[in-house]
Amino acid sequence: MLISALVSFIYKDGITLNLVLSGVLVLVLGTISMLSSLKHKKEMNRREGYVVVAFGWIIMTLSGTIPYLFTGAIPSFTNAFFETMSGYTTTGASIINDIEAMPKGILFWRSLTHWIGGMGIIVLAIAILPLLGIGGMELFAAEAPGPSADKLHPRITDTAKRLWLIYFGYTAAETILLQVAGMSFFDAVNHAMCTLSTGGFSTKNASVAYWNGQPIIQYIIILFMFLAGTNFVLSYFAFKGKVQKIIHDEEFLLYFKFITVFTVIAALIIYFKADVSASSVAHPMVWGEAESAFRHALFQVIAVITTTGFVTADYTMWAPFLVVLFFGLMFLGGSAGSTSGGVKVVRHLILIKNGFLEFKRTLHPNAILPVRYNNKAISGDIVFNILGFFILYMLSFIIGALVFSIMGIEFESAIGLAASTLGNVGPALGDFGPVNNYDTLPPLAQWWASFLMLIGRLELFTVLILFTPFFWRNR
Repeated sequence: MLISALVSFIYKDGITLNLVLSGVLVLVLGTISMLSSLKHKKEMNRREGYVVVAFGWIIMTLSGTIPYLFTGAIPSFTNAFFETMSGYTTTGASIINDIEAMPKGILFWRSLTHWIGGMGIIVLAIAILPLLGIGGMELFAAEAPGPSADKLHPRITDTAKRLWLIYFGYTAAETILLQVAGMSFFDAVNHAMCTLSTGGFSTKNASVAYWNGQPIIQYIIILFMFLAGTNFVLSYFAFKGKVQKIIHDEEFLLYFKFITVFTVIAALIIYFKADVSASSVAHPMVWGEAESAFRHALFQVIAVITTTGFVTADYTMWAPFLVVLFFGLMFLGGSAGSTSGGVKVVRHLILIKNGFLEFKRTLHPNAILPVRYNNKAISGDIVFNILGFFILYMLSFIIGALVFSIMGIEFESAIGLAASTLGNVGPALGDFGPVNNYDTLPPLAQWWASFLMLIGRLELFTVLILFTPFFWRNR
């Protein structure tokens, strides 16, 4: 908040004092909380880790509303909570109608909530918790995206620091490239933070479609969306020169194949059937129809798969088949260990492999046929966990859509909202499609959407386990 106040001061947008007061208030409340708990035990078990993660995100979201409320940028608490939850969970759904009219300090704060939430508030805390004498393994297990938390280093704090170093390096690199390509420094910083976090907030009303006349900017964002949706552990291996680990990683290969296949399908349909220029949000196409069809297809496929949610065109206007395709992509998600939301590619991979093995087990009931991932046998417990997660995810989607429909939202918009908020995608369908925002969403529906964003970001179990009676029973 204080950094946002500095940005506000530099650009003289008139809200510097409000942002300083927001930061000071949060600092005072945090200090009081810390001092009041100094005498409590420092160790945490897994159960306490889940509680800290879930309530930690809620408290961070509540505190994150203060800049919006103090500056008057979003005077409604419900709207401010929704915007902040969307920021920290890197969903990118916004209730702001005229983004370009917002003060620079507020726009920077929106992007910063993405950037902090991207790698995880709790993973960030793990890097500094040892200073307070607290171990962070339980927190990392509860918050880390994906079915497993690959460790780069035996000490979890060093893991968090390495992840953040890569994360910061990518953000700096994209900022420089975007500025060289023609973006202003302010726009470049904001879009870099929102790309690496796979968030989707933009400083422009038209999102990245504002630069439809500058393809190089969109290709740079495509590259970094791809990297953000890739397991950050693979980036670490790449920097260490261990390229073989990337080439032979099954999840990465499937992630790459998904993007390639769906991009080719979308590009062909756009080229032969859709009018991209009519559905673009801003400038007309350049470089010829074939290049534009390929670029828009690649951009939107990666934006939805990685749950980034940036927009270059209204894909719901292209063709009915593509609307259904992009709706399905909302359930795909990027790689485990990335900043993306969704189910994650590795879960789909293991489910597919287990499905095929069931045919063999039917023919050979006495054979031992374990699911293998990266040439290693996976325990039955992990397979059952993934099956359970997928069932719970689909149930959450169905219940989410039903609740939206009860609130009077029509069918297409309801299922789009449920898929988008649960998967932390951002753009939905119907009234909440790529070129629309969420300002017409009723207040009660905003709270429900915020809940779906939270459980989706923390991978269901972390939050939903708190609603089970046995979690609170004494052992």
